[in-house]
Amino acid sequence: MFLSTLVTAVRPRNLRSLLRFVAILLGLVCSFALLFQFLMAYEGQHHSIVTGFYWTLSTMSTLGYGDISFTSDAGRLFSIVVLLSGILFMLVLLPFTFIELFYEPWIAARAASRVPRSVPQDMEGHVILTFYGPVANALIVKLKQFNYPYVVILPELADVLRLDDEGINCIYGELNDPETYVRARVEYAALIATTRSDIVNTSVVFTVRGLTTTTPVVATARLDASVAILKLAGCSRVLDLPDLMANALARRALGGKQFSHVIGQIDDLQIAEVDAAQTTLLGMNYQQAQFETSVSIIGFWKRGSFVVGQPDSAIEEGTVLVMAGSSSQFREFDARYRAAEQVTQDQPVVIIGGGRVGRATAAALKRRGIDYRIVEQHQDRIGDPEKYVHGSASEKETLLLAGIEQAQTVIITPHDDETNIYLTIYCRLLREDIQIITRATNDQSVSGLHRAGSDIVMSYASMGSNALFNLLQRSDLLMVAEGLDVFKLPVPTELEDKSLSAAEIREQTGCSVIGIDVDGRTHINPSVDTLLQAGSELVLIGTPASEMAFLKRYPRSLSGK
Repeated sequence: MFLSTLVTAVRPRNLRSLLRFVAILLGLVCSFALLFQFLMAYEGQHHSIVTGFYWTLSTMSTLGYGDISFTSDAGRLFSIVVLLSGILFMLVLLPFTFIELFYEPWIAARAASRVPRSVPQDMEGHVILTFYGPVANALIVKLKQFNYPYVVILPELADVLRLDDEGINCIYGELNDPETYVRARVEYAALIATTRSDIVNTSVVFTVRGLTTTTPVVATARLDASVAILKLAGCSRVLDLPDLMANALARRALGGKQFSHVIGQIDDLQIAEVDAAQTTLLGMNYQQAQFETSVSIIGFWKRGSFVVGQPDSAIEEGTVLVMAGSSSQFREFDARYRAAEQVTQDQPVVIIGGGRVGRATAAALKRRGIDYRIVEQHQDRIGDPEKYVHGSASEKETLLLAGIEQAQTVIITPHDDETNIYLTIYCRLLREDIQIITRATNDQSVSGLHRAGSDIVMSYASMGSNALFNLLQRSDLLMVAEGLDVFKLPVPTELEDKSLSAAEIREQTGCSVIGIDVDGRTHINPSVDTLLQAGSELVLIGTPASEMAFLKRYPRSLSGK
């Protein structure tokens, strides 16, 4: 086994290099053994050829037994030369040559022999990923949660070995090699998601489309021009994640033409928010407010944390109500519960960062009828001078010039999470009462940004993973905010023919039922007497923790997915 692996690992070029080195070393040993004979004869000593090789090797290897030695200065000088040559060739060059040309290739070959290169022969309905990063990591968590098999294809052997040791299902293969996707059973996959560079994504799509035309392929695009190229290559759907992030950030900003503003929609069901201080519900408790309104008040945001509404939860200043209902119900809510003394704020939203996300956020705010000012320190990104403020957001004068003292909201858009934590703390120091909305690249930074003072954090990783999962689930999942999801699941068999109140879903799991899908039609905000029928689907809203609690309590609810 060792020899076969070694023969496979050693390349012909390496073997030639090693043989060349050995030939030089043998020539040197023979030369030294021959000179040993001449110098010993010069001193009047006579030794055999074998003794000459014995002395040469013992000296070069620094063993130096001392049983044979020269007495003349010429012989001792020769001994020094042999000793130094031995140190260089046998103790330095030989080990390094062996390690580089034989040992390392052998270790790499052994690692390559154990790396997975294909998925199980019975795998189907799985998701194929081509990159492991923040988005893929968040998506894998959700795939495991909903019992979807998956595999990550990586062309870097070291990454495959590392992730395999971490328990991530991955295989080794070149992304432009059709055989890689054959081994990944691409024809039986439910979805292929590639989130690398635009050029690599195009290559992946083109390669996959040479094997199958039925498996959906989703790719991300960084450049607008890449969208048409990816579609021409055969991509089923191109996702512009920066634009999705920008729209999500803009939806959370206070102000605009609407009193309650919609932050998400699934089928005919809308999720909206409203500043509690601008409503006539201020001072009521949750139970009273729920009895008053036709919309479903799910809970409220307070300092970045979502709290599920309890009967005695007080509606007070500094909270943002989260509600679910139809468009007509929200029109009624806006007409009946807007506080009479409410004055529309026309102060611009401050956007920190004029990159792609910052500019797209500004465009989304404009569509909502909200004015804005973009703080940008790079001169080449400055657009309309009336909308841009040139300078660093870490300088107070720049933020004051942008209007942070009067603004209701500041949106922080840079892609570096450490920078965003700093800017969040700084903005909170300048304005205790301002709404701070922050972008996070990694999920791990979300809690840190909340501690820094951000009211709302939108995670790029969660946004991307939910967008991909939406396509897999055919839009059965919606992230309305970081830490708050709307999702559909079949009615668990344990709850069939029970009323909504008897099911006690909210009490048992923390999830709220905001709709029930029956025969393709969504019944919004069903009454507590509604019977849960077999074959229907629950539209639930909850935090990731409550979602996990529901799936743990009713695992068979996934059987219909």
